[in-house]
Amino acid sequence: DTGVGKTWISQGLMRCLASSGKSVVGMKPVASGCLRTDQGLRNDDALLLQQAATISVAYELINPYSFEPAIAPEAAADLAGVTIDPRHIFDCYEELNSIADSVVVEGVGGWRVPLAGDYDVAMMARQLALPVVLVVNIRLGCINHARLTAESIRGSGMHLLGWVANHLNPAETNSYVVGMIDRALAAPCIGVVPLLPSSHLVSDYLVFP
Repeated sequence: DTGVGKTWISQGLMRCLASSGKSVVGMKPVASGCLRTDQGLRNDDALLLQQAATISVAYELINPYSFEPAIAPEAAADLAGVTIDPRHIFDCYEELNSIADSVVVEGVGGWRVPLAGDYDVAMMARQLALPVVLVVNIRLGCINHARLTAESIRGSGMHLLGWVANHLNPAETNSYVVGMIDRALAAPCIGVVPLLPSSHLVSDYLVFP
């Protein structure tokens, strides 16, 4: 979902992989809410993934589709007169995959967010044939949301590699809720992450399977 901390967790996973000696890059295939710069549209999350990479790659490979309005990606693409092409996303991923040992791909909003017609985030994950890590922001309503998302991931034919309990609000820290989700998802919890001052610390709380 949007605002659950996917970018910080993605950076954490990248650093876990890098610590094992792998070359790692990140990818955020589609981003809205981008800022205009001298280099073109840039997304803060994609820039963070670029910074966490162990090798230097062009921004355009990390974030092939960037849009200025902070709205749903398909709507932003329509306003820009652009159709998101699954083939272009795949080609960018393949190029990254050819130069790095591992590519961590951050999703776009939630699992079923539409990107172009019937093509949505779930279809993108199937296209790239990647295992899925579900990030859950521990808050009111997260148990239902996590269970529904896990069901949808598996219903899409994808492998739920694990899930991360992310605490963005210290007032809602709840180990009982984390335990309930862990029992319900039937997938390993690969991290319980507290509210942190820096994304550089996230990897300390992750155990990559």
